[in-house]
Amino acid sequence: MKELVFNAYSNYAKYLWKEITNPAWNNYFYWLIGISLVFFGFELLRPWRKDQPKFRKDFWLDGFYMFFNFFLFSLVIYYAASEIVVDWFHQLLGFFGIENLIAIRIGSWPVWSQLLVLLVVRDFIHWNVHRLLHRVPWLWEFHKVHHSVEEMGFAAHLRFHWMENVVYRVLEYIPLAMIGFGIKEFFIVHAFTTLVGHFNHSNLRVPLGPLKYIFNNPQMHIWHHAKKMPKQHRYGMNYGLTLSVWDYLFKTACIPHDGRDIPLGFHGMKKFPKSFIGQSIYGFRRKRRARHKTDSAKD
Repeated sequence: MKELVFNAYSNYAKYLWKEITNPAWNNYFYWLIGISLVFFGFELLRPWRKDQPKFRKDFWLDGFYMFFNFFLFSLVIYYAASEIVVDWFHQLLGFFGIENLIAIRIGSWPVWSQLLVLLVVRDFIHWNVHRLLHRVPWLWEFHKVHHSVEEMGFAAHLRFHWMENVVYRVLEYIPLAMIGFGIKEFFIVHAFTTLVGHFNHSNLRVPLGPLKYIFNNPQMHIWHHAKKMPKQHRYGMNYGLTLSVWDYLFKTACIPHDGRDIPLGFHGMKKFPKSFIGQSIYGFRRKRRARHKTDSAKD
């Protein structure tokens, strides 16, 4: 066990150092920084909300969240823990004589079809997990970190509690393990969804035409962050992360009007911590609730 933990930390530390010291097109560290700078540049040149400060409220806090959630958290906690859990899980499967979970091998398919299947399956899982973050009271307490954004910009995409990483990865593991995909395909899909996530939260207006029914966009996603929710969507709406099609199919899509200047956040924001440490421990200190109060569920 000690050797497994040590190797997990050591291997990820080596990977992260290699990412930092070896810039390349498939280097996620520099890819994330690069697309962040591109969106920041577009927001400076053609902002949707022209009166919003160029360095909006909590901009630097969100920047820290970017490096913590995408890199430091993996090094400190997640990577080693996931290595151990996956090892135990495979041992459990072996006990029942199951060598692997792969039900559909898509590795021999054309690359475009592999990417499409992975994108659609992964995004549908994430859409459902996102709904859980709003409907399950104790998960909502962690998800409040993301909804504490008061001025929208690309970096708001990066502000979320590390517990969300755990929830998403745990619930997506088995479904994704059942289709055989390569690490390169996973990287491409992950990079693409990161780009769309930046776009969804950006201070930009880009008319998509009919594509708005397929891809999420700032004019749709800003309503997900609205402080006041319509009565028929008291737990939230527009849950799509990359694809908007799920919300239109399952009747959770709602764009009442142009939401450029709507108040963002949730009721009770004044009592919500403003620092990274305070936000990190908030969900653990809150009392678990049997159900949402109407005002706290408006996100």
